[in-house]
Amino acid sequence: MVHVRTALYLDFDNVFGGLLKLDPDVAIEFAENPGPWLKRLSESLTVGGPRRWLVLRCYMNPNGSVPHPDGGAASRLYFSRFRPFFTRAGFEVIDCPRLANTKNAADIRLVVDAVDALGDETAYEEFVIASGDADMTPLLVRLRRADRRTTIVSPSDAAEAFTAIADRLIDSQQFLALVQGELVELDEGEEPDVIQRPDTPQDASLDRDQAYERFRAIVTERYTEASGPLNLASLAHELRRELGRSIDETGWFGYGAFVRSMESLELPHMRVSQYLIWDDSRHEAPALTSTAAHGFTMPEPVARLAALINLPRLPQDSWSAVYQVLSDYANSHRFNLTEGTRWSRDRLAEQSIDVSRGAVGFVTRGAAFGGCPLYRQPPPTAAEVGAAFVANVLSRADAAAIVLTADEAEAVRAWLGAARPAEA
Repeated sequence: MVHVRTALYLDFDNVFGGLLKLDPDVAIEFAENPGPWLKRLSESLTVGGPRRWLVLRCYMNPNGSVPHPDGGAASRLYFSRFRPFFTRAGFEVIDCPRLANTKNAADIRLVVDAVDALGDETAYEEFVIASGDADMTPLLVRLRRADRRTTIVSPSDAAEAFTAIADRLIDSQQFLALVQGELVELDEGEEPDVIQRPDTPQDASLDRDQAYERFRAIVTERYTEASGPLNLASLAHELRRELGRSIDETGWFGYGAFVRSMESLELPHMRVSQYLIWDDSRHEAPALTSTAAHGFTMPEPVARLAALINLPRLPQDSWSAVYQVLSDYANSHRFNLTEGTRWSRDRLAEQSIDVSRGAVGFVTRGAAFGGCPLYRQPPPTAAEVGAAFVANVLSRADAAAIVLTADEAEAVRAWLGAARPAEA
């Protein structure tokens, strides 16, 4: 198998800080056990083939710290405690003490090292930059000019101008899934690259005919027994658990995508939407709330944000439902981002509200970076989730130099279901 010669540059303070805002448990797992996620990253979400790590560098402020997520007024979590874990995983840890009041030297050192690597005798085919800092944009431009593949790993709200330059973006939801050993699920019909779930037997690979017959049996049974529309993502998740590597080794049995492989079964009266499958002779067609179903028109400033910062294209009445289901999850579960987005998407589908997992994750991240993480205690209300999310959307618009008048900002708040903040 041909591997891609890859250099990984990790801004620890940036990535760890971003993960900590989203899911403290996973942030600690990332920092204390980097070996497993590094192995998964070598095989998953790739550009041109599995990665061979030739350079592994972790840039860390040795004196950096954050309040310990477990609480305690005097309790701090010092970055230096994680240094040996990265050393043991094969990283070269570069100490980057703070040079100014608010910034360490990591980004400067990272950029210099990456540009220097272009002149190495070894020709690195891919550069993986683990940072959400938009200051890295000139570096990506330089790497692209040198005809090198680039991948960004960013758990934070990275600027669109930064992420658009890369060949691949691994966002927070995907990276958290990698850290936890979860299946990486992508929305909008895109198939994930190979990732082996930890609970999949190593001998789970079947020959193509055997795998296809098991696939046929599972799908037919679920379809026949279903009392209503089936969620496509949940069904695909089950099939990957049951069939293991056979899914990826055969490329969905030669059909290239999950839906096309299901269509090959020619199930009677089968109908498929973007997220659901149902028997048109037995099931009531879902009244999905989606752009395709209703052809709604967004206000111009909302459409502008959808185009420029990837705001999900959801109808107005879906936003409050997303905030409510996220609040319901936070109030009934110990928070986990990957589980929470999946659970919330499925609960929305049960209400015939067609919202992708990626859109749910977008709201979850926006609420967290807007000051309302779902893991906080007491858990946030739906109104608090919505207010924090909308504040983050408007903040991102401002950071991206998207000028909104007062009336346009009010139109965005109204569409996203959040009232104007009370005057002080």
